[in-house]
Amino acid sequence: MNLKMIMALVKDDITQTVIDAAREKGATGATIITSAQGEGLIKEKTFLGLDLAAQRDIVIFLVAEPLARDILEAIGEAGKFDEEPGAGIACQISLEDAVGMTTQLPTLKNEVEKEI
Repeated sequence: MNLKMIMALVKDDITQTVIDAAREKGATGATIITSAQGEGLIKEKTFLGLDLAAQRDIVIFLVAEPLARDILEAIGEAGKFDEEPGAGIACQISLEDAVGMTTQLPTLKNEVEKEI
C-alpha cells in the first residue's frame, strides 16, 4: 500500500482539533512531538529577554495515499492555517516504505475502499 506522511506544525492549543479533523477523513493515528519552536516571517517579540513565541506541536500522520489530500485539507481548515497568521502549516511527503504498520493495515484498506 502506498503511504504518505503528513506533518503538521500547530499551536499546542489546537493539536487535538487537528487530530480529530484528520481522523474524520480517515487517519488512523498520530504521533505528537511537543514543545517545538519555530519562527515565521515576522519574529516574535520578547519581553525582558524572554521569548514570547507560543509552543508548537509537530503532529505526524502516516496515511493511505488516496486519503492524503483530503486529510491535509481537513487539517488546514480545522487549524485555520490560511486564516490566522502563525496558526500552523502542514505538508505531505511520499514514503517509499514503512514498517510497524501491520496492525493498522486492515483499517487503512477499509478506509481506502470506502473512498473508491
